[in-house]
Amino acid sequence: MNTHSFPLHLTSLPFVMQLSTCLCLVQCPADSQGGRPAQQVQGLLSSSRGWCHGLYCSMAGREVKCRASSSPHTLRVGPEKRATRSYCHAKVYINWLYYTILPWPATNSYSSPFTDFLHVQGRHRERETQGKRERQVQQPNKSRVSFRRHRERERDKFSSRISLVQLQETQGKIRTSAGVNNSIRNGVWPTSTNNLGVACGFSLYLLEYEPASAHALTSRLKQAVAALPLPSKTPKWLANLVGSVGISFVFFVILMKVRQYLLRILLAYRGWMYENIREVSLKNKLWGLTVKFVSGYQPSLYSCQRSLPRMPVPPLDETLSKLLDSLKPLCSEEEFKDYTKQAQDFEGSIGPRLQRLLYLKSWWAPNYVSDWWERYVYLMSRCPLVINSNYYALDHYIWTPTSSQVARAANVMHSILSMKRCIDREELQPLLLRNTIPICMAQYERLFSTVRVPGEEIDEMLHFDSQESRHIVVWRQGLFYQLSIYDDKNQLLSVTVLEKYFQDIIDDANKHKESVSESERSVAALTGLPRTDWAHILRDHFKSGINKDNMDLINKAICMVVLSDKVPESISDKGKMLLHSDGRTLWCDKSVNVFFFPDGQCGLNVEHSMADAPVMGHVWEYAMTMEVIERRYLESGQVMPPPKSFKPGDTTHPRRIIWDITDSLEKEINKAFLFNQKNNDDLDLVIRDHTKFGKGVIKKAKVSPDAFIQISLQLAYYRHTGRFCQTYEASATRLYQNGRTETVRSCTEETAAFVRAMVNAKLPKEELLQRLRVAGTRHQKLYRDAMNGLGIDRHLFALFVVSKGLGYESQFLESVMRRPWTLSTSQQPQQQIQANTPDINLEPFRKMCSPGGGFGPVSDEGYGVSYMLPTEYNIFFHVSSKRSCPTTDSSKFADLIFKSMDEIRLLFDDSKLDS
Repeated sequence: MNTHSFPLHLTSLPFVMQLSTCLCLVQCPADSQGGRPAQQVQGLLSSSRGWCHGLYCSMAGREVKCRASSSPHTLRVGPEKRATRSYCHAKVYINWLYYTILPWPATNSYSSPFTDFLHVQGRHRERETQGKRERQVQQPNKSRVSFRRHRERERDKFSSRISLVQLQETQGKIRTSAGVNNSIRNGVWPTSTNNLGVACGFSLYLLEYEPASAHALTSRLKQAVAALPLPSKTPKWLANLVGSVGISFVFFVILMKVRQYLLRILLAYRGWMYENIREVSLKNKLWGLTVKFVSGYQPSLYSCQRSLPRMPVPPLDETLSKLLDSLKPLCSEEEFKDYTKQAQDFEGSIGPRLQRLLYLKSWWAPNYVSDWWERYVYLMSRCPLVINSNYYALDHYIWTPTSSQVARAANVMHSILSMKRCIDREELQPLLLRNTIPICMAQYERLFSTVRVPGEEIDEMLHFDSQESRHIVVWRQGLFYQLSIYDDKNQLLSVTVLEKYFQDIIDDANKHKESVSESERSVAALTGLPRTDWAHILRDHFKSGINKDNMDLINKAICMVVLSDKVPESISDKGKMLLHSDGRTLWCDKSVNVFFFPDGQCGLNVEHSMADAPVMGHVWEYAMTMEVIERRYLESGQVMPPPKSFKPGDTTHPRRIIWDITDSLEKEINKAFLFNQKNNDDLDLVIRDHTKFGKGVIKKAKVSPDAFIQISLQLAYYRHTGRFCQTYEASATRLYQNGRTETVRSCTEETAAFVRAMVNAKLPKEELLQRLRVAGTRHQKLYRDAMNGLGIDRHLFALFVVSKGLGYESQFLESVMRRPWTLSTSQQPQQQIQANTPDINLEPFRKMCSPGGGFGPVSDEGYGVSYMLPTEYNIFFHVSSKRSCPTTDSSKFADLIFKSMDEIRLLFDDSKLDS
């Protein structure tokens, strides 16, 4: 979750950014079967050492990463097959339609499903014709009957061959009809294909019946039909039909584009965010009604992507002004004067030039910073993923629906896999703010079937589609098992089958664990090493033979499932086990590891680079909520069997994965395990539940709950150290295309003034409460600015990347980017399920809420603080730090947070809170 940790190693990496060639248009889809290199495409970023930084092509307004099978700069296009002229014309037309109207698919596929289909059918027609000619030449003297029989046998063979090819194409290379329908639906949204049918029928009615009330419109339609290049003998009804279809299509495309651009303009408006939700102005009410009117009905998961605005580049002077304001409470007068002078020099020298290049990128890229953020902050970081990048999530706080490990695993995994199937089919509707404003859903695509492969200088993110990734990998006692989660009818395995297979895996692992060496049962420890070290081991020991096959199997898995044999002693111990495990259990590279403990508890470990916490939190919330609102378990604790109407197909039993462990690999595994143990022992993590009051009391006092907690954190840290520190709070920018996060610098002058007043205890309660509300209002303003793309740190980061790309040295940017984030904080998302769920504030459901999750500290001398406000009555905190730092103590800091909250609570008037 440490999205804000900046890779300072970037400063030592020379590279040349060819911003003059900032857009590379490619209009040739790659054939699904590969082929010769047909077109060379140059990358935007390449280093002086010659390795490829990335290749991005802009197709239909979407940025897609091109990967070649041989050269990193080669887009492979399939071999051209002989085809009829009509087929070629159809292919060209379909390509134009695909790239003009349909959105570019989110997957790394470069072939249009239409062109692939026509290509396959064209080859089949060609082979069939050629086969007929050959048979006629080879058998000229056969009788008519024997020739007919021979032709039927050949046709049967050919049909079988076609069926096999079509099945392979369907499974691996051609998107399903549902995928094509979703692409069309997403491409035309917020309009609907029904609009095309209505327009066609209406225009045909006008042309055929010529009603007098619409004479002017009918005459225009007739003129358009007369202008069509149709043969002179074409019947009138046919000409009217062709004309109505053509006119309706043109009208439909115009309507589609107008609605898309109009919706994008409407969604770029942000006045609604700065207004009290209980006191909405007439202007914002009219704006909201207009958005709902222009928006289409029942959008699919990615329907709104085209209509989302692009994140703006903030004005340079505003960013520098906000930065200096945030540094005032943190610096001495001399330091602040120095920063002010550096900022002025930067604004008067290279700053405007870098700003213009960011403006240039923002015009053609979906997001001016997200791709760099993923590349340089995540994938180029060389730190171990454990603690430094991955984060964890807990299940229900007190309540556990069953004590059976396999039953819990079967039900939770069935819910997660069902959610994954909804994502693949795009059946999940996009999330809406205030039931009106859509947010970006692009991160959902890579939640599952994704792996972060280590590299010597930069990691690579691999994502596999649902045709390649059809299994999970289960860990037990150090042994790995492959489990296919679909039967031969392409149905998800039922919960009873999953329960049985999980139990079979446990029994088999308990049986064979003694016969497997300790090093083989600790292979996962390698994924916890620094990324470059792990990349070297991967290159030397996992690039051939059975180890390579096993690695490919794990990489293509939907997720990892860990059937742990250790029971956590406390909730804090459970958090530590989920965050870093025992040093040889967690496969850190996989996007999701789902842990199940012997007593029925469970949790998650999530790799951070592929998506932010709210996205995985949505899936996890669904799985946890289903256990509450549905009866999933029998009285015995076993799973509830599926309904009798469910007809299961044949299934594949789990298969154990066996590694080839050489002596040199065994040494590396042992070193990795010792490294992980030392790294894990250094983490100090506590999870606490504040039960004296929750967000209900805070809201009644007319203070933002998030601002209240952030101010309490500043008060606690000031009491702890006697000074203020640079504080990071994560904020989402998903109101924009491909938006991820922005930083809220929550240590403001207003907050510092309130904290000093509280510590001095000289001001009356009314004055302190007034200062609290001023600080809270300021914090809310900064948070909203960050959501609107008007934050500070992503802009500074992008300027820093451009400066390095152009070879500029900026002392100002260097000094600002190197400042540590001593307090790294984040509020966890909740209530993202769009369904009729029970009120969590009711007494029976309070113990069923999840405490959320947490992450490790960003700074070795600081704290990582994650908090969640699930109900009106309690607040959960996750506090982490390093034991090796003599000035940090997670337990002590958690106590100070609670003390600070209770002291601020005393400022509120109880009589007004009760009213």
